[in-house]
Amino acid sequence: MNELVSNPIFGIMLSIMAYLLGMLIFRRFPHPVTTPLLLATAFIIIFLKLTSISYKDYYVGGSYLNMLIVPSTVALGIPLYRSFHLMKHHIRSILIGIIAACFVNTSFTAIIAKLFGMKYFLAISLFPKSVTTAMAIGITDKMHGMMTITLVVVVITGILTSVLGPVFLKLLHIDDPVAIGLSLGGTGHAIGTGTALKYGHVEGAMAGLAIGITGVTYVFVSPLIAQLILK
Repeated sequence: MNELVSNPIFGIMLSIMAYLLGMLIFRRFPHPVTTPLLLATAFIIIFLKLTSISYKDYYVGGSYLNMLIVPSTVALGIPLYRSFHLMKHHIRSILIGIIAACFVNTSFTAIIAKLFGMKYFLAISLFPKSVTTAMAIGITDKMHGMMTITLVVVVITGILTSVLGPVFLKLLHIDDPVAIGLSLGGTGHAIGTGTALKYGHVEGAMAGLAIGITGVTYVFVSPLIAQLILK
């Protein structure tokens, strides 16, 4: 049994089967709560708990799927190239919107952390929650935060964006493809971008663009907000 669960194929197949099961449920009962990614995460957690299989053994194979985040993000350059004319036309609103969102997001996080008496290094670990994993770890490392906490909040933020993002977009009657892409990609990074791609290639391209600009902006915004509010 130990040889089976420590084999990389185990983690890969478990992830794929959990997602496929989530897809079947979502097609049968389409609802934000039945989002395949959310269901797959829940299925894997329940399965590992019931079988007493450690996350370390599962991640031997799961890490291979995690490595695909970077090339899949880079591949977003294809729809971005096809929608380059839109990016040029909306460049001012794109930059202002993303930079303002980063300041508001980080400031709100810092204020909440201070109100609840959260320790400094724990609070700064929450800052890059809307940044894709590779960049979020780098930001937290430079600020001497806790990378484990950052990884958890990055995943949670991505899943919540995938689940609640479409709901809020519908409630607010937002149907502009550029706005949809920027909001989902700038908040939910790679996971949010996957949701944006379901709307169309323009939304996916804008979400991919938002990932890069948001990550770079957080590099400068996070230390500044930490000094102004948390210190």
